[in-house]
Amino acid sequence: MKQLFRDVDGGPLCPEGSVACIGAFDGLHLGHRALLRHAATRARALGVPLAALSFEPLPREFFAPGAPPPRLMLPRARAEGLWALGAEVVGLLRFNATFAAMSPDEFAGRVLAGRLRAREVWVGPGFRYGSRRAGDLATLQASGEGLGFTAGEIEPVHLDGERVSSTRIRAALVDGDFAAAARLLGRPYAIGGRVVRGRQLGRTLGYPTANLRFGGKVPALQGVYATRVHGVGDAPRPSVSSFGTRPTVDGIEPLLEAHLFDFAGDLYGRRIEVEFVARLRDEEKYPDLPTLVAQMDRDAARAREILMQTPQRATA
Repeated sequence: MKQLFRDVDGGPLCPEGSVACIGAFDGLHLGHRALLRHAATRARALGVPLAALSFEPLPREFFAPGAPPPRLMLPRARAEGLWALGAEVVGLLRFNATFAAMSPDEFAGRVLAGRLRAREVWVGPGFRYGSRRAGDLATLQASGEGLGFTAGEIEPVHLDGERVSSTRIRAALVDGDFAAAARLLGRPYAIGGRVVRGRQLGRTLGYPTANLRFGGKVPALQGVYATRVHGVGDAPRPSVSSFGTRPTVDGIEPLLEAHLFDFAGDLYGRRIEVEFVARLRDEEKYPDLPTLVAQMDRDAARAREILMQTPQRATA
């Protein structure tokens, strides 16, 4: 049974024990997948659930509220991805001032031993935790000796001679190198969510869009893109998408707007996923709506051409 928990305190979620892995898991890239795969193997060997622990907001967001790092993945998608990769219990622990002040020993006792009854804990290379990042693998192993669990770390995953990381993926997305991002992720980069109502301006301009909000997070990319939309019919639908604040119409919140080619229908409330294929241009402010529409026409034509020439990438 899939479980999601947010709080440090509460009863044990895995009374018979668990194997736990800990990480930011933003993007669920090849390195994250290697950690989850190893921990899942150990969980099967011991006959206990796999528990994946992460944080929301991510620590770097909490400590830099004025300039938070770009996010690759929203919380719901992260939880769903962790479940899909074998976790039965997912913790997106509330990272607040109280949590940030927790000592390494307190975290091990309250969360790993108390909530998860962990028998093994697995982390990635360079893992740090607890107040002022005072805890490391050796600290975790020492805590485990008294609390009944062992701890270990997996080897780093490298691609093209460099460690796979969310930082590398963000840089690839900024550069519009979606092929590189897909190789690091093990699948094409996409953003999923539930379609929400916008101002419906696109409909009046001849470009109705399916709109996804980014939950107040800072996206890792902005601009206009050739995309494919999954979740509408049996096959991905070609589309052109804008991701940004819509400066021509004085928008504020980042919004992902996908225009599906040759499609007529109501998608409000449906969960879709927008796969990014190629970058077309930066977001720009235009003097009036007719100028904007003329540019949208050019964007749509170019996106159609690119998508016809770009095969669908396989998902790992």
